[in-house]
Amino acid sequence: MKISVITVSYNSSATIADTVRSVARQTYRDIEHLVIDGYSTDGTVQVIEASRHSNLILSSEPDHGIYDAMNKGLSWAKGEVIGFLNSDDFYADSLVLEKIAKVFEDTSVEACYADLVYITQDTHRVARYWKSKSFVRGDFAKGWCPAHPTFYVRKSTIERLGFFDRTFKLAADVEFMMRYLELGGIKSVYIPHVLVSMRLGGATNKSWKNIRMQNIEIFLALRKNYVAFSWVSFWAHKIFSRGRQYFSAYACKVETFR
Repeated sequence: MKISVITVSYNSSATIADTVRSVARQTYRDIEHLVIDGYSTDGTVQVIEASRHSNLILSSEPDHGIYDAMNKGLSWAKGEVIGFLNSDDFYADSLVLEKIAKVFEDTSVEACYADLVYITQDTHRVARYWKSKSFVRGDFAKGWCPAHPTFYVRKSTIERLGFFDRTFKLAADVEFMMRYLELGGIKSVYIPHVLVSMRLGGATNKSWKNIRMQNIEIFLALRKNYVAFSWVSFWAHKIFSRGRQYFSAYACKVETFR
């Protein structure tokens, strides 16, 4: 079973070598690593070439933003199972894709996801521990969502339920998973392990304006996917969950793997 890992990048020369190396170190070998670069000008392509492994396929050309690049990756991917690893993220250890492949041995499973840690830019400290759980219908109405870089899904399911909706500028990944889990009702499996380390400072979290806009888009996604929600319940659950992530980071003993 081939797994396609898609990495989209733009001016990511400072971090993408860690991303590429963490894919190269995976013990599961039936993979393709599609790196979709948006025509970077900071030497990103040269860094990728210097870290290239045998399963890496690189494209560098202008695009219309991160979700356009992700859709391009989905259209090119040849794997039976597809997931994303961002250009400032890396796998938590060398067995991540082994664990994912094991889940998909059950042919009834259409998607899986796991835990993620946010780490400081120098990768020395865990700042947030995004611990997930098994999905229950209605969870998105409570502000719950899996960590997208841990979300892997069958290509056949993507062909049935569709790509990222580019009308969402900051929450297309949330809408994508909501559409699959809430509206599509697909069978998913939660893997209770940290699979990905994510550096702090992504596009959504760069400013309060972006955080506000993302939450507005999440409410629009809930309506689009016919998920009934309460404003009070949504914010109460989301604030509690976010606080627990920061608190859990203090007790986290996850080693950062690069």
